Amino acid sequence: MSIKLKRRARAVVTIVLLVLIGLIARLAQIQLFTTEDFSKHHINLIEASVKQRTQSIILDSGRGRFIDKNDEPITGDYYPSLVLFPFLNDTTWPSKQIASIIGVSEHTLINAVKNANAPFAFGGENPIKLTKQQQEKINELKVPGVFALYQQVKTEQFIGEHLIGLVRQNDQLLKKKYGEKLERGLISANTEIGITGLQKAFDEFLLPEGESKLLYHVDQLGEPLFGLNVKYTAPANPYYPTAIKTTINKSIQLLADETVDHFDMKKGGLVLLDVETSDVVAMVSRPRINHKNPLGDEGGKNQMIEPQIPGSIFKVVTALAAIEENVKLGGRTFNCDLNLYGDGLDKRQLGVLNFEQSFANSCNYTFAKLAEDLISRNPDFFEEYANKLGLIEAVGWQGDVFHFQNFYQFPEEQSGQIWLNDHDKKVKKAINQTAIGQKDVKISPLSVANMMATIARGGKAKQVRAVSEIQYKNGTTLYSFPNQALGDERLSPYSVMKIKDLLEHVISEGTGMRYKNLPYQLAGKSGTAETGRDGIVNKWFAGYFPAHAPKYALVVVELEADEYNTHTYDIFEKLVKELYKLHNENGNSLK
Repeated sequence: MSIKLKRRARAVVTIVLLVLIGLIARLAQIQLFTTEDFSKHHINLIEASVKQRTQSIILDSGRGRFIDKNDEPITGDYYPSLVLFPFLNDTTWPSKQIASIIGVSEHTLINAVKNANAPFAFGGENPIKLTKQQQEKINELKVPGVFALYQQVKTEQFIGEHLIGLVRQNDQLLKKKYGEKLERGLISANTEIGITGLQKAFDEFLLPEGESKLLYHVDQLGEPLFGLNVKYTAPANPYYPTAIKTTINKSIQLLADETVDHFDMKKGGLVLLDVETSDVVAMVSRPRINHKNPLGDEGGKNQMIEPQIPGSIFKVVTALAAIEENVKLGGRTFNCDLNLYGDGLDKRQLGVLNFEQSFANSCNYTFAKLAEDLISRNPDFFEEYANKLGLIEAVGWQGDVFHFQNFYQFPEEQSGQIWLNDHDKKVKKAINQTAIGQKDVKISPLSVANMMATIARGGKAKQVRAVSEIQYKNGTTLYSFPNQALGDERLSPYSVMKIKDLLEHVISEGTGMRYKNLPYQLAGKSGTAETGRDGIVNKWFAGYFPAHAPKYALVVVELEADEYNTHTYDIFEKLVKELYKLHNENGNSLK
């Protein structure tokens, strides 16, 4: 062999040896040195290997869920379902008996298993709901690969989506809020957390402690590695995940959503409160959430807890102040042909009206004059009486819960406002505009609904609850949220009586006359707020019913709408009628 060939052979052998050494080193790195932290992605190769050889079905993600006041599921159901494993194809199992227990054909059951390549809950995305008796009968058979177990079932229906809120993966927020839990391995980097609404407020109570799942090991052909043994894994804590019991009535919430959508409301919504407690029965906000980009547009905001221009709804404040401050009202009349400032004719010429008639027909001039009288006595009267009615400060439930100080059920709720500049308290036109809920006045629909509930129950303001309690997994109470007063003041009985009379006059002879023949007698107030854009308004109606034995306070507002093409009154009317039907169908008339 020539010297040249020998050199080439040595070079080839050397290269082969180097490649082999490299491969051995790489294998050693993978199998011995970096098995739990491989590559820049920090992959645990042992876990990944196990996952490759494991088939599993998640029964419960571990995150807590929301239920309505009657324990009906909102964010997902939790019930016994039939779980089947694909290795049943290679065994003899009592398919006919199991099919008979759950009430389906044997053919359907066998086909479902035949088409499966992973464990599954029978029934697809909405697994069949087993009775307790069916669950017991199936589990008594002790068939490998056949289980009747409780499973968390997600719903595709978004119920009260703005109030309940959203969960998403957010690495930065997860590390900021739960960095210690991440380091200790109590939660994973893929854990979803609440980013809006009640999901955000109650996130620490909802956070998963681990998944519950069934799993078994397979070879590369999908055949069982260790026989037909299936393993159940779950967090050690039997009290979790929790359930957040809301004050929502699921049936009424769905009714409210349907009513708003029936009239194709683009922006706005409604709030329905229980008068006795100020609990949220239903809340709707539009536009809907864009779930692909939830915080990227207006759909990500709950319009019902954000301050809006109220227009004549705010006349309740001016009227209350005039009554309590003993402004001369009896025998006094106002020229309601005049405009707000009294320097020309108004487009709505109503003639000469007294105080009650002015309120019922929403005469701007009357309330401008009353505000001038009041502010000359007390420059801060707007703020004082708006506060008595709970219109400025946040009205949602807040307080200390365990180690959480100042816990808010509505973390995104914004406070209202009356003035942006105190100098305006000396400017006649600014005073006139403020008296009718214009200029700088902004209050949230939630606070307006609570104002109506306060008046309806006799004058004591309460904080608004959306959640009544946090429950352990077994249904016992972890924490109960008490009804709490909003502020220390109470309206005088005489003032409440007079305001109630005014609100009833709106229906009997004023701007709410279209509601005279509804199945429930109403008391309420309309409002049309100019937004600063020509012909674009916020259209309101707020009230309570039945008028003489109030059960519900309701506010409906359509925001930034064409003045001559709004459906606020239609929505209010339809929902009242539907509530009447619902209560009578259940044998629980409010009359």
